[in-house]
Amino acid sequence: MLGEIIDLIFTTFWMILGIAAIFAIYLIVSGLCNFAYSIYSRTKDAATGFGSLKTVTFGDESSVTANRVASIAAVITIFVLWGIATGSKLIPFTILPPPFVGETSFTYTATNAAGETADAQVFVYVAAQGEEGAAAPEITNSATGFAKDDSLLVSERRTKIIRAQNNDDGGKEEGYRVTAINGNPIAPTEIATFADGEVLMTSKGSLQVRPRTGLTMEALYLPPPEQVWNRFLNLAAEGYQGVGLGENLFWSLIRVVLGFALGCLFGIPLGFAMGLSSWFRGWFDPIVEFMRPVPPLALIPLIIIWFGIGEQGKISLLFLAALWIMTIAARAGVSGVNISKVHAAYSLGATKTQLLMKVILPNSLPEIFTGARVAMGVCWGTVVAAELVAAEKGAGKMIIAASKFQLTDIVIVGIILIGVIGYGIDVLMRIAEDKLVPWKGRG
Repeated sequence: MLGEIIDLIFTTFWMILGIAAIFAIYLIVSGLCNFAYSIYSRTKDAATGFGSLKTVTFGDESSVTANRVASIAAVITIFVLWGIATGSKLIPFTILPPPFVGETSFTYTATNAAGETADAQVFVYVAAQGEEGAAAPEITNSATGFAKDDSLLVSERRTKIIRAQNNDDGGKEEGYRVTAINGNPIAPTEIATFADGEVLMTSKGSLQVRPRTGLTMEALYLPPPEQVWNRFLNLAAEGYQGVGLGENLFWSLIRVVLGFALGCLFGIPLGFAMGLSSWFRGWFDPIVEFMRPVPPLALIPLIIIWFGIGEQGKISLLFLAALWIMTIAARAGVSGVNISKVHAAYSLGATKTQLLMKVILPNSLPEIFTGARVAMGVCWGTVVAAELVAAEKGAGKMIIAASKFQLTDIVIVGIILIGVIGYGIDVLMRIAEDKLVPWKGRG
């Protein structure tokens, strides 16, 4: 147990270093862009508007608005870093060395049972990913002793074993062994390098050839941007597994909207009741606080048992994902109403209904809209899990099905589309909030 905990700590430590390195690179680029923008902005006229008249802006949230130039630069930076990390052809310059592709060779020295030595050459062709019709190079037969030249076809970033003992004369006799690679001594479990890769001798004396992998990421883990774009165009034209891309997105969207709407329909009144009545607060508080930290993914087995694998189960999971967020948001909105406004309304003769509709509801709307934006994001994050429940259509189903065949480009297309649609919905909700709650942040 102690060893497992130590391994976990070391793993977390290396994760921290990796995440910190990524953030450092991103922040360095951000700082350079900010420096360039500050130089450019000096040549422009001073800012105008109400915010420019403020003498103190640090700590004033209303004075902090997103710099659209920074947003555009951030998106461009992400794509540039993505292209550099994957060796994209869209990047006109090479920063990280790519994996070796093409023809190469190395020489090995073998010793037979009689103690004689001989050299032979292995001709290697490294095929690029997706290259069809590749074949092992032809052998030139330059070797003159018992060791015979051989050829090998290996895929980019992969390894392949060549058994020299099966090719050489007397290779299966006791005492035969390979002793050197390009003149460098080698023994079982040791590694020798050559110009375009390395050779590992296995414990049984075979040679495992690994071409140079470079420092760019393999498409299996992160395909380059152009490959993802081409896959998107293919999905838009032909769909995936008989279902069009638009149809998949539509079904995911309608499930999210229905689940979110049900969460609002029941969560907002429940939150208002908990905020206005101590009895309802005490009655529902244990349930809400118990269910709030339970992730929707943990409910999938129960959802299947209770509702089956139809649409009811998927929408129920999304409903539960949104319900508790909307309940807490509405309750917080009611609790945050300035008591002086309540007293003022009562002093003017307002009834409880008028107080609810004219004071409490309008002042709760900012919190409710914030909760709605959070709930919508959680629903989009849950839709993939919801569509695990035997869905035939949906972006989540497309992602899960593609992952089983290691089609990473389809997975990334699905993730990007879910993110874009989710961001679009959030923008619409912000616009609606600005229109419906113009008094937010104004006391």
